[in-house]
Amino acid sequence: MAAMAAAGAEERRGGGGWGAAGPERGPGSLDSLLSRLPLTPSPRKRTASQCKPEPPLLRTSKRTIYTAGRPPWYSETGAPVDEAFVIGLCGGSASGKTTVATRIIEALDVPWVVLLSMDSFYKVLDEGQQALAARSDYNFDHPDAFDFELLISVLRKLKKGKSVKVPVYDFTTHSRRREWKTVYGANVIVFEGILAFANKELLKLLDMKVFVDTDSDIRLVRRLQRDIMERGRDIVGVIKQYNKFVKPAFEQYIEPTVQVADIVVPRGGENFVALDLIVQHVHSQLEKREITVRAALASAHQGQPLPKTLSVLENTPQVRGMHTIIRNKDTTRDEFIFYSKRLMRLLIEHALSFLPLKITGVSILRAGETMEQALTAVCKDIRLGKILIQTNHDTGEPELHYLRLPKEISEDYVILMDSTVSTGAAAMMAVRVLLDHDVQEDKIFLLSLLMAEMGVHSVAYAFPRVRIITTAVDKRINEEFHIIPGIGNFGDRYFGTDAPSAWCDSDSMDY
Repeated sequence: MAAMAAAGAEERRGGGGWGAAGPERGPGSLDSLLSRLPLTPSPRKRTASQCKPEPPLLRTSKRTIYTAGRPPWYSETGAPVDEAFVIGLCGGSASGKTTVATRIIEALDVPWVVLLSMDSFYKVLDEGQQALAARSDYNFDHPDAFDFELLISVLRKLKKGKSVKVPVYDFTTHSRRREWKTVYGANVIVFEGILAFANKELLKLLDMKVFVDTDSDIRLVRRLQRDIMERGRDIVGVIKQYNKFVKPAFEQYIEPTVQVADIVVPRGGENFVALDLIVQHVHSQLEKREITVRAALASAHQGQPLPKTLSVLENTPQVRGMHTIIRNKDTTRDEFIFYSKRLMRLLIEHALSFLPLKITGVSILRAGETMEQALTAVCKDIRLGKILIQTNHDTGEPELHYLRLPKEISEDYVILMDSTVSTGAAAMMAVRVLLDHDVQEDKIFLLSLLMAEMGVHSVAYAFPRVRIITTAVDKRINEEFHIIPGIGNFGDRYFGTDAPSAWCDSDSMDY
């Protein structure tokens, strides 16, 4: 769990996906992982002293999918409601801060937790400083050794729900690696560092401040083991650095900050009583922040005219004929796929008349991925991304389970694809994800074969600059939020998977 957000960020840059003819069926395929997602996720609440469960994720060599998805972090207006809850952990070098952080994350047992270490934000050393570091004569425990400006900027953005890039520091070479780590989607941020409480602006970002208090002799022994075995240092250099820099810095800069702590944890990660208190408090704060979106969408915008940002494909005899075929529940799968693809091609070509050349396609899995072939057929070498959103059957809310977006997507126009849109809840979540990755709202184009008026209004109200393009708009949805008359479960009909008995739009991501 401790590396969850980092792992997820790395997976998003990987390859993979389903082929045009249908989903992959291998043991590590996305389709295989989706089949293992629980249909009725149960609430998860534990304490630090309980045994460790299986983490709420499915992982292969290429991707990570959370089985417990991230619920909405925004209101029906599309704006984020609550910032991430930040736990700050401070303490001397080798006091056990990372162990405490890991125990807290395991006990919280909630998805989308980020562990952010202050060690990532050491300043880049010049040649003279590099020479001092090689001789153990550089003070890494002084406030001047850290890039507080970058740290505060990253933590502030992450707290606000934005995607951020975090530097990766190499302790062997005393330098930052070329590849930075992308982190996104934090409900809870656990931030740890020796000087986590030493900066006033940094303190303002912390919702809970925990000081890890460990005996100095124990800290010295741990530091010797760590620096010699993990960082390639020699014992003479480690002791020299400890006496010259580490111990004085603790006494001058770190130990005095215990006064600002909300909780002091003696004995570090073995103090389960203190850890349980921390976990209980965080759980209570998260419960206060629970948001319901879909119910609010169902009661909003009734009777209003369709927005000007909506563009509907011209209702020609050809388009009407294809809709008649794919809406017919007795249409064979082959015919359904054939005419759906034809409509997708027309929809994509219609959308391209509004767009410049540089675009990126992002599909809302699983049904939205069926539109990728039409897009790649007319846009050679287009970059593609994927977002997996599923409905939580207990709460009725959409939840984010997985995303993989191309690098530097903020510079592109983005075609966001989903086969059908009912209430608009999943589409809104996908748009919010793109905005959190700094895609401009007026550069997002939502494409769907079929939409309900409610879904059109929901997206347009929350994001008035997003262009909405579809082949048809149905007026009604039923009490289960399925489009009427609709098109059935598009994903099941297209992929040939088992469909529910009711004839309705009920694909898990078409909300």
